[in-house]
Amino acid sequence: MLEVEAKFAVKDLESVRAGLDRKGVRMGRRQQERDVYYNAPHRDFGETDEALRVRYDDTGVTVTYKGPKIRVGSAKAREEFNLAVADGETLEGILSRLGFRRAAMVLKVREFYEMGDVTVTLDDIEGLGTFAEIEILTDENKEDAADRIGAIAKELGVGGPPIYTSYLEMLLSKQQ
Repeated sequence: MLEVEAKFAVKDLESVRAGLDRKGVRMGRRQQERDVYYNAPHRDFGETDEALRVRYDDTGVTVTYKGPKIRVGSAKAREEFNLAVADGETLEGILSRLGFRRAAMVLKVREFYEMGDVTVTLDDIEGLGTFAEIEILTDENKEDAADRIGAIAKELGVGGPPIYTSYLEMLLSKQQ
């Protein structure tokens, strides 16, 4: 499965909410997320452009592996595997004992809006600001997904250049 997405810095989330409202799209849910990122003992995920994340949110705990980013038009795509976990602290203990190191933590409040196979999230990231992400999960035709994402961004009035770096990368670059 490929995650094709575009992320945009947004000064005013209310204007994006208004654009979604005009399209008849209502917020599905709002939740807090705590993402704990790990680096491997045998390779540097910063160099290989991979990510290993343990996410804690209102629905539970999920471990996610993300492969290297691929540019697709004005969006990015990456392979993604998700697995629900019963106990995040135990998982983190296992990772630690295997030599994985905590790289960073990303804290956010996220609103979800579903438009068929498209998910729009409005994110307030601690230490970074506010963003809109438009995402499509697909097995094929990533170029079509990227074109659709661009059209939706325009319809919602989300402007500016897309951001290809992850929240993790943005936070790490601020710390240096």
